Amino acid sequence: MNIALCHFRVGETDGVSLEMEKWKKVLEKMGHKVCFLAGSTGTAEGYVIPELHYKHEENNKFVKNAYEKLEDYENEDEFKEDVLNFAKKIEEKLINFIKEYKIDILVPNNIFSLGWGIPAAIAFSNVIKKLGIKCVAHHHDFYWERAKYSNPTCSFVQKTLSEYFPPNDKNIKHVVINEIAKKELKKRKKLDSTVVPNVFDFEGSLWIEDEYNKDFRKRIGLKDNDIFILQSTRITERKAIELAIDVVGELSKKENLEILYKNVLYNGKRFEKDSKIYLVFAGLKESENDYIGYLNKRAKEKNVNLLYINDFIEHSRYEANGQKCYSLWDAYVYADIITYPSILEGWGNQFLEGLFAKKPMIVYEYPVYKTDIKERGFNIVSLGDKHTIDEKNLVSIDYKLIKNAAKECIKLLIDSEYRSRFVEENFELGRKYFSYESLEKILCKIFDTNF
Repeated sequence: MNIALCHFRVGETDGVSLEMEKWKKVLEKMGHKVCFLAGSTGTAEGYVIPELHYKHEENNKFVKNAYEKLEDYENEDEFKEDVLNFAKKIEEKLINFIKEYKIDILVPNNIFSLGWGIPAAIAFSNVIKKLGIKCVAHHHDFYWERAKYSNPTCSFVQKTLSEYFPPNDKNIKHVVINEIAKKELKKRKKLDSTVVPNVFDFEGSLWIEDEYNKDFRKRIGLKDNDIFILQSTRITERKAIELAIDVVGELSKKENLEILYKNVLYNGKRFEKDSKIYLVFAGLKESENDYIGYLNKRAKEKNVNLLYINDFIEHSRYEANGQKCYSLWDAYVYADIITYPSILEGWGNQFLEGLFAKKPMIVYEYPVYKTDIKERGFNIVSLGDKHTIDEKNLVSIDYKLIKNAAKECIKLLIDSEYRSRFVEENFELGRKYFSYESLEKILCKIFDTNF
């Protein structure tokens, strides 16, 4: 069959884009012909409908008027008319795409769930009805999970969320990425769904130092014996990156540095008096308000060295104007520890990446981790599962957990045998439960001939 994987963007380092690539590989292995459809394609190849783009000026205006304040229109009817006209443009281009590429199944990712692209959801739903085309709606994040979409400004938006996010249509199968979402979708919309967890290619080539990336540490400003702690996710509030700063701040205290000075690191290097511990941000800055400013202030207060390296990181390696850009995987190669303090995740792509990279991870036990991942028995440096949020929307946890996490990190930095066992066990568990092979078994049932 000809299958179109659709989203607002592809070919970037966000979790949805990465998961779409995995589906593409597995579906092609199953014998299907697969292409991408998006508002932008990044470093991937695909068909572009510009009106789907998450940075499109009109889309930003719609989101603001739908969820913040209805201020760019005289009234609700005028807003509705503008949205429907924009949806019509998407609809026409989507029909042309389906006919040109002879698409049998559409797989919209988050288009029917997030609440961000109101015109896109209307357009896709209309096309599915008009053409009778089959659809596997892949829901990574639902609007009810985000505070941003919790206060519609008018009845039109409220009705749209009710009718299209997601729609109830005989031609649509619903896929969610965790057990919590499955239960909520059934409770809120009376829709059945299949859980498809995030996966990774554990049979692929391991990420290693090579000719291309051998200068990575130097390029981002690190010495060989500096300690590199990687925060690989996008920089946004729900990632609770302030907890990573707290742990690195504790790790950087005099008494902990003295332990590092006295011992050889797991990789045979010495942490010297002129060595530093860096918390390195590889992801895109996608925060609202002054979150990054708060992070910088917290880091300064705790004497934490921050590095923002997203300018050097792309979806895949490439060179332009004599300058190298590295893949996110290159950053994992050189990281000593991974921080993953998110308080909310639909599943957890970066967790799988850390498993595959064979790096120890500092993890806040977010709800989906507890329901869908923890029971597998992974080794983590735990930040617990309880937190508070202050007036600046910054996250805090019991500082005993921060201190314990720092102690565990020191052990993982100086005890090579313990570290090796820690990460190898994780790799094998990842391969057992979250591989491409496990994904293929689920997709075979979803895309069967009796669709």
